[in-house]
Amino acid sequence: MSAVNDTEFSSAVLLLTGIPGQEDFHLWISIPFCLVYVISIVGNSVILFIIKTDQSLHEPMYIFRSMLDLALSISTMPTTVGIFLFNSREISLDACFAQLFFIHSLSFIESSVLLLMAFDRFVAICNPPRYASMLTLPRIGKMGLVFVLRGVTLIFPLPFLLKRFRYCRANVLSHCYCLHQEVMKMACSDITVNYIYGFFLNISVVGLDSLFIFLSYVMILKTVLKVASRAECLRALNTCVSHLCAVLLFYTPQIGLAVIHRFEEASPPLLKVLLGYISLFVPPLMNPIVYSVKNKQLHARIIRVFVK
Repeated sequence: MSAVNDTEFSSAVLLLTGIPGQEDFHLWISIPFCLVYVISIVGNSVILFIIKTDQSLHEPMYIFRSMLDLALSISTMPTTVGIFLFNSREISLDACFAQLFFIHSLSFIESSVLLLMAFDRFVAICNPPRYASMLTLPRIGKMGLVFVLRGVTLIFPLPFLLKRFRYCRANVLSHCYCLHQEVMKMACSDITVNYIYGFFLNISVVGLDSLFIFLSYVMILKTVLKVASRAECLRALNTCVSHLCAVLLFYTPQIGLAVIHRFEEASPPLLKVLLGYISLFVPPLMNPIVYSVKNKQLHARIIRVFVK
């Protein structure tokens, strides 16, 4: 992309990428992507509806989780469907900045919700007498609001930091959506501030949240291993399975993608593309399935709804 001066900046465009080398099959590839979107949106909407309408299932963290999965699916859907169905690769800089703001802020909020869910399991297993008094609905709502404000506030400067640049390098992105770490590399200006701030965000949010989740499960394991009965031990750990699955689905591709972007020259291009799709499309698809299978109350309620 040629150098973009101040008058041309607002009209400059970036080119999104579907799956490199498979452009002739994009129409066929769009079928599984559309199925993923339909299952993700319908699945999370069903869980939200059931939890909201059934007083016995009012668990705010599951509500937060489903809402985030819905929002994340919607934020990536326009560009993904546009590429695979209509071969529409162009995206304006302003639209790209808006999309990366929503993707990164929702990812940070999702990390916070996973931390809240870990705290929920920690209190339920390690200090059950205080569970009802500590994790009341208003208190969890306030904690959720704090984490939402944290995610939005930390990501808010990114579009403005990117907007001040002049862009003069190749304008082809590696994914079918915009990410800060990719867009900033296309600038012909000094990106040191963006690089340092992006690294700080990953360490202060994803790094700290994952560390606290790990520590909470260390404490949970220590408590569970003290239980004399093997059956009680397995029953306690079984309540953590859905959360552990959500943690692995979220953090594994996120960390892998961050490492690949830091050492881009030594990594296969296709691996970066695949991890990008996994990080944003698999969690919204799998989370409602995992929750509905592992949560017995939710599972029974879903069956009753569909039987009716």
